[in-house]
Amino acid sequence: MDRNPSPPPPSRDQAEEEAAGGDCIGSTVYSKHWLFGVLSGLIQTVNPESTKSNSDDEEQQMELDEEMENEICRVWDMSMDEDVALFLQEFKAPDIFMGVLAKSRCPRLREICVGILGNMACFQEICVSISSDKNLGQVLLHCLYDSDPPTLLETSRLLLTCLSQTEVASVWVERIREHPAIYDSICFIMSSSTNVDLLVKVGEVVDKLFDLDEKLMLEWIRNGAVQPLDQPQEESEEQPAFRIVPCVLEAAKQVRSENPEGLDVYMHILQLLTTVDDGIQAIVQCPDTGKDTWNLLFDLVCHEFCQSDDPPIILQEQKTVLASIFSVLSAIYASQAEQEYLKIEKDLPLIDSLIRVLQNTEHCQKKPEDSAESRTGETKKSDLTQDDFHLKILKDISCEFLSIIFQVLTKETVAQGLKEGQLSKQKCSCAFQNLLPFYSPVVEDFLRVLREVDETLADDLEEAFPSSKVHT
Repeated sequence: MDRNPSPPPPSRDQAEEEAAGGDCIGSTVYSKHWLFGVLSGLIQTVNPESTKSNSDDEEQQMELDEEMENEICRVWDMSMDEDVALFLQEFKAPDIFMGVLAKSRCPRLREICVGILGNMACFQEICVSISSDKNLGQVLLHCLYDSDPPTLLETSRLLLTCLSQTEVASVWVERIREHPAIYDSICFIMSSSTNVDLLVKVGEVVDKLFDLDEKLMLEWIRNGAVQPLDQPQEESEEQPAFRIVPCVLEAAKQVRSENPEGLDVYMHILQLLTTVDDGIQAIVQCPDTGKDTWNLLFDLVCHEFCQSDDPPIILQEQKTVLASIFSVLSAIYASQAEQEYLKIEKDLPLIDSLIRVLQNTEHCQKKPEDSAESRTGETKKSDLTQDDFHLKILKDISCEFLSIIFQVLTKETVAQGLKEGQLSKQKCSCAFQNLLPFYSPVVEDFLRVLREVDETLADDLEEAFPSSKVHT
């Protein structure tokens, strides 16, 4: 059953009254009188004048009357209209919803109230007003401790909306910093929930928080450090356990097959973690965490994204997630070259994937002069420019990672790559074309190793790329 059904049609009398215009909210046909009635009924649901026993009251509070549910759902739908949202704000509806959230134990009612506030917060003026109410802010953050997935989903949606408003984002970041238990709640959701919609929205909140405030990200990384009581201090200092990365990985695995956009979000969270040294250590310092991270990302790039039988244009859909994955793999590779899970035989599949991405990037960046794209208007040109920007980021990250791998290739690995096709003349040419001139020393070192295995190929490549010629 749909959690937010379409509202029932208005009655004939109600429609006539609304058509008269005097009872309408703004330029809509929605009735002020009807809305007052619903909100008044809502107040009564959390402040019942009843003589029933406490146990009866408690049982009743967990359920929502069908008629009330239909009416409040209609308000939920109506609140997407700016005139209605402003009228609700003027009528102090957020205070009513705050009272419901503070008192009601009914999950459905709590979900709807947060959902209405989420719709209202989409309008800047109301978002600023809601965000400036400290008491309401406390109540809403407390909803993150709820056990009801739909309520958690609407709370996360509301938080993301507020965090996306420049005027109030810092207010919410500071509030979240003041509530350390939110970290535990979000980690619990990421590590245990099977609700993909919830995981995606929570991931978007974490991604936005980390992007907005590096200090908060560092706090969450360090909050996850756990030292077992029975472990000697010397050992614990060498290999502390971090919770944030395993939780992000678990959520990524959960959304992987069902929501590509969600996977993109969690890969970007990992990428943000690698922008600080503590974040890299959170990944690599615990061998199990480093191995799990590497294996998941290695599997994604070698067996799922940008495969040999995929059309090159598919890179347009995968460019941002691949940029994040290669960035994280590169950071792990550069910091943990001695780890068992970074065996040298995994270099060749990575080289193959990286060169294929570079080949497809070249294909995507080619724009025929008389193509439909070249004849489109300014809006489309703007979109293409944004695509080109992300493709350039992917290309730069891929080149950096490829250069790191090239530096550790041995004679045996190069020979194997020539035999299996990962280092064919065509692929080496693509690699050189992208690596030169910025990575000239890397290319020169690679040619020295290649010459020991296949002198003819090394000569051909030097002839095709004179700037790569080894200086003696």
